[in-house]
Amino acid sequence: MRVDLFDFDLPEERIALRPTEPRDSAKMLVVRQGEALDDRTVGDLPSLLRAGDVLVFNDTKVIPAQLKGIRRRGDAQAQVEATLHMRVAPDRWLAFMRPGKRIAAGDRIHFGHDGNSCFLGQLDATVIEKGEGGEALLGFDLSGPFLDEALHTVGHIPLPPYIASKRDDDERDRADYQTIYAREEGAVAAPTAGLHFTPELFAALDAKGVERHFVTLHVGAGTFLPVKADDTADHKMHAEIGSVSRETANALNAAKARGGRIIAVGTTSLRLLESAAREDDTVPAWSGPTDIFITPGYRFRTADMLMTNFHLPRSTLFMLVSAFSGLDTMRAAYAHAIANRYRFYSYGDASLLYRPEMSDG
Repeated sequence: MRVDLFDFDLPEERIALRPTEPRDSAKMLVVRQGEALDDRTVGDLPSLLRAGDVLVFNDTKVIPAQLKGIRRRGDAQAQVEATLHMRVAPDRWLAFMRPGKRIAAGDRIHFGHDGNSCFLGQLDATVIEKGEGGEALLGFDLSGPFLDEALHTVGHIPLPPYIASKRDDDERDRADYQTIYAREEGAVAAPTAGLHFTPELFAALDAKGVERHFVTLHVGAGTFLPVKADDTADHKMHAEIGSVSRETANALNAAKARGGRIIAVGTTSLRLLESAAREDDTVPAWSGPTDIFITPGYRFRTADMLMTNFHLPRSTLFMLVSAFSGLDTMRAAYAHAIANRYRFYSYGDASLLYRPEMSDG
């Protein structure tokens, strides 16, 4: 499909730089094909669900994966930045480097240094391979939990570019850019639909008889990359690592069998479920990398509803929601959201999407 079909104009002031407080007070646009758009808040979610429904959350935990450092090559040096996006070994990460033209295989990079000061710890790496589009494979001098500890000391929370271009990250982001149920470290971007949930909202959902189960997909920085191709067939997705436990798989299959609805919280949960799903629409225990790219025409096998934030124009995520609810429906929903001052992107408001064949009945 032509990528320009997924373009739209978004006023810059619609981009949220901080989350709403409390988190569950954010707006939520309910979208059902062929019905009027319904302006709600996230706190209304329990009233839109029923006993026996199942919410599926991504419990990945964001790590401080944005690194600043000095590249040294002989006597020459240059300032560089790295955004880690997928771990491939205890001491190795794939990373997007900026500026990519300043690095080459064999370079040494000393992170935590900006040319003006040095930090008390030490985190050094060697460029093992240089790929395309500024991507590189970094081999760190530290490994496993020692590397993890160093990243927490040296690294910054990797705020999305549309926020980072307007302000620096701060201590508040270490809490704001993390779901309250985050557990499995490894993401470099938050599963942002989950940022809206609070203990109070969980209690209300429990009282309604709505189940919640967890999957893990370590969201990579590739989620922020624009689609530069003119046609979706020419776009390459970066792989992300994920897993579905046997317990979660059994719970989802049981819910389907009894007529319960599956609600994916976030595009990452949905992409992982679809990666795992069998042809008969059941979900097995599953783990591995996924680079699934969902565009209109895709047949969904798992979720009946999707809770998600509002996404970038021409992005793979806007393509996914258009596949889920229909391109015309989503273009109309986004136009409504912009006109009604919904807040967009990671710290923004939410939408609750129904698959076209679904209803409240």
